[in-house]
Amino acid sequence: MAILEWIFLSGFGLLAGIAITNIVQKRQQQSRLEQAFYQLLEIEHGNVSLIQLAASARVNAQLAKSYLDAQVKFFSAVPEVDDDGDEFYRFPKLRRLREPEEWR
Repeated sequence: MAILEWIFLSGFGLLAGIAITNIVQKRQQQSRLEQAFYQLLEIEHGNVSLIQLAASARVNAQLAKSYLDAQVKFFSAVPEVDDDGDEFYRFPKLRRLREPEEWR
């Protein structure tokens, strides 16, 4: 009976470890997506493409697309195509009223 309990507890521990690892990994990916998205908005003057976001955040394209689609909907971004035929989204421009040091 002790062997069965040990197997059960080991299996449960393994599953819990995998679940925790997945949660941590998803949070890290979400954080990288958010950081990359806002950096690209600033650097690219409101123009963001899927491949830019995926590459900058170092996440797979499906995850980046899901995140970008949500941002497009939330900010009412407009899809556009550049001269090379590449699709990107134009987000409302960032307007800085004051520098961060002046916020205090």
